[in-house]
Amino acid sequence: MPAEVAEYRAEQLGIADPSCLKEYGERDGDDPCTRRGDPGGGSWRDFAEVRDELSEWLDARAWTTGDGPKSLFDAAAGWLRERGVLLPGAGRLARLVGTVREAANNRLWEALYGLLSTSQRAVPNSLLTVPPGARVSELDHLRRGPVRISGPQMKWALKRAEEIAPFGMGEVDLSAIPPRRLAELSRYGIDGKASLLRQHGDCRRLATLLATAVHLTPRAVDDALNLLEVLIATKLLARAERETAKEKLKTLPGVERASAKLAAAFQIVFNTTSEQVDTDTGEISPPEVETLEAMWERIEQVVPRHELAAAIAALFRADAAARLGRRRGMAVPAGHSVRHRAVVPEAPGHGGRLRRCPGGPAGPEGVEVAAASDGP
Repeated sequence: MPAEVAEYRAEQLGIADPSCLKEYGERDGDDPCTRRGDPGGGSWRDFAEVRDELSEWLDARAWTTGDGPKSLFDAAAGWLRERGVLLPGAGRLARLVGTVREAANNRLWEALYGLLSTSQRAVPNSLLTVPPGARVSELDHLRRGPVRISGPQMKWALKRAEEIAPFGMGEVDLSAIPPRRLAELSRYGIDGKASLLRQHGDCRRLATLLATAVHLTPRAVDDALNLLEVLIATKLLARAERETAKEKLKTLPGVERASAKLAAAFQIVFNTTSEQVDTDTGEISPPEVETLEAMWERIEQVVPRHELAAAIAALFRADAAARLGRRRGMAVPAGHSVRHRAVVPEAPGHGGRLRRCPGGPAGPEGVEVAAASDGP
């Protein structure tokens, strides 16, 4: 530092002898250059006094979070400021952070390596081998999930889950390993190249492959279930809905014709069996027909009886299919047979009434119109 700058700063700080700056590296807690008040009103402490405590704190943070060196460096600097500790040089603090982080990583790899038995250690290593005739390793083959919505991809997703399950990595007790560290290690195993993983030592390589296999076991099942759900929604149900909509469109003309015939028949019933009122004179005329046979003669002049029975049966089938579809929350598939009891409503008139034909099967042949007396 230039002498003029040191003298200027010494004058600002009230230090009589600026030459004490040369002793800064060998200072102690009573050095006038370091005796400054901390936020709590006490004196600043030297870094050497809290180095071991900071190392323990960094080790616990690195073990549980797996933060990178920059994040750990910033956290260590904040920890020192909060406790009124003079900050060391950046290089000194960075070396401490790097040493602690490396020790935490080694402890993680050794812990995972120790959880594997001798026979289990051969299973992860097999993931890095390239099978004969293949271009990629088994790990590259299994860590890629389905990419399209199709039947062949569904078959591949099930095969993938079937191949991962026998690894047995889900049986390893990982309760002592922080979940965040395990997830971080599995991401490295999934995204990293197999050739790079082969270059690591036994502990790191097997620990990474163990975390990757543990992650892939439920993920393969989830991928298969998600793909099945999408297939059902987009391929099966959507196709069934489209086919049902087409079938409905095909039946609309028949339903319209049946409705028109039925409406024409009942219009005659209402016109011939009801009293007529003249709106000008108020005169009431008796019904045009007195008997059921006469009413049917009028109806059959417009709609033959067999065509009317077929129209009623068609409308009952359409109504039953619609109600069944609403109950099931989906349309009734094309060609679905719905049984119902054909009913012909009673018609007013003298000398007889229309009654239901019980037990009639679905279809025009099951709808009959019979005359009955007014008695029970």
